[in-house]
Amino acid sequence: MPVSRLKHITRIGVEQMGDLADSLDDSEVLRLENLDTDLRPPQAALDFTKQAVDDDDANSYLPFLGMDSLRKAAADLVGKSSGQKYDWKTECVISAGGCAGILNVLLATLEPGDEVLMTDPIYVGLINRVRLAGGVPRFVPLLPSADGWRLDAGALARIDPGPVKAALMMSPSMPSGAVFSAEEWRAVTGFCQRADCWLINDSAMERILYDDLAVIHPASFAGMRDRTITVGSASKEYRMIGWRVGWVVGPTEIIADVARVSIANVVCQTGIAMGAVAAAIQDPGNGIQACVDEWQRRRDLLLDELGEYVVIPPHGGWSFLIDVSTLGMDGATASKRLLEHGKIAATPMVNWGSETTSRYMRIVFSNEPIARLRDIGGRFRKALG
Repeated sequence: MPVSRLKHITRIGVEQMGDLADSLDDSEVLRLENLDTDLRPPQAALDFTKQAVDDDDANSYLPFLGMDSLRKAAADLVGKSSGQKYDWKTECVISAGGCAGILNVLLATLEPGDEVLMTDPIYVGLINRVRLAGGVPRFVPLLPSADGWRLDAGALARIDPGPVKAALMMSPSMPSGAVFSAEEWRAVTGFCQRADCWLINDSAMERILYDDLAVIHPASFAGMRDRTITVGSASKEYRMIGWRVGWVVGPTEIIADVARVSIANVVCQTGIAMGAVAAAIQDPGNGIQACVDEWQRRRDLLLDELGEYVVIPPHGGWSFLIDVSTLGMDGATASKRLLEHGKIAATPMVNWGSETTSRYMRIVFSNEPIARLRDIGGRFRKALG
């Protein structure tokens, strides 16, 4: 029997689908199951990493809270996005990836039994981290439509703010690609003020926006600078998944607690990676916009190819969801049939929110070029009808 803290920790599904796809050893299989990307990291980051391998200073536990250059770059990045000013020495700590940073924040902010507001659907890895930290997920629905996802403001208004001690929000959200409007962020920040709770902003995909949308940072709203904790990552925008570097930026007092958790958890971050991420953040040629343009072209192709299915369009991020319940099946069944009959690896959304998410299957469009995505509609029809 597992220990009690693992009682409600579920599989994410991606690991199973990835193993199945790998076992086929078939280059024709479209890898749409995992948030990887074939677009290269910034050249400045690659060059810095190669040099850092031979740098003895990078082969050290110190500094425990992260390299000064990266803390400065991350604090400045969040400051520009939010319109606020952050002191890198007291309001920024580096983490071993974004999700590690989120777990550290949850461990620093939650008492056992505290509720955490989250959207439904949401990444099951975030749900698992809330539970590992002793929190209880409290879901507010994202409502699907032909135009995308919208936050259920009515459901949010009916939630009792008393037990909620943090809101863990992501925009663009994963797996849905939902992007909060200013009105939706206003509803969320208003709830946080009524609940007197933290807003943990997962900004991993903040600038991966389509359809000419602009970044809206929750700390930019009145009264939110001192209750917003931003957790960022190099994995998505900078395409630096394997570097495992993230950052946590927020008010001094809580960042000091996050730092205590961080040192007790991972101790320090990857030495040869941190300077490379700083170089990527500071490089005006980091390629973010060019990559966003390419990901949008892939998204548009897939939306056109799969137009006969119930696809909820994403306005950001690397993935979208298909509701397969109208085909008389759940996401797990559709995923199995796609792999067996269409050579497509896609992850079913079991456990990615409430029970209703089992009707969805996720399609990741960041890792396959347009040439391989063409005629995906034919593969779907062959597998699903």
